[in-house]
Amino acid sequence: MALQESGEMYLETIYVLSQERPYVRAIDVGEAMGFSKPSVSRAMGLLKRDGFAATDENGYIKLTPAGEAHAKRIYERHTVLTKVLISIGVDEKTAAEDACRVEHYISDTTFDAIKAHINKYGAK
Repeated sequence: MALQESGEMYLETIYVLSQERPYVRAIDVGEAMGFSKPSVSRAMGLLKRDGFAATDENGYIKLTPAGEAHAKRIYERHTVLTKVLISIGVDEKTAAEDACRVEHYISDTTFDAIKAHINKYGAK
């Protein structure tokens, strides 16, 4: 099932947090994203329903294989686009913010072309 931008943001946040710590709780996600507990709870319900996330017996959030694959894809877009924008002179904060917006809408074709260009010519 296709995710909306907000769902992708939750997956990316859970993925990043899971790289930084041994477990991720809903409160961690809320703090990282600046959202209330009810908002996180609703989003988690949707991610679980759609097979992107699960919680264990301790309430820790785990991405399913499908959720992790989707999160890695979004995170890669974010990091690559941020680097490209920085390489053309955009300040780091603005580059990260703009990459965050673009990562959800850029086509696979365009993103793959950007990656191929970087691999061929590099980014500063």
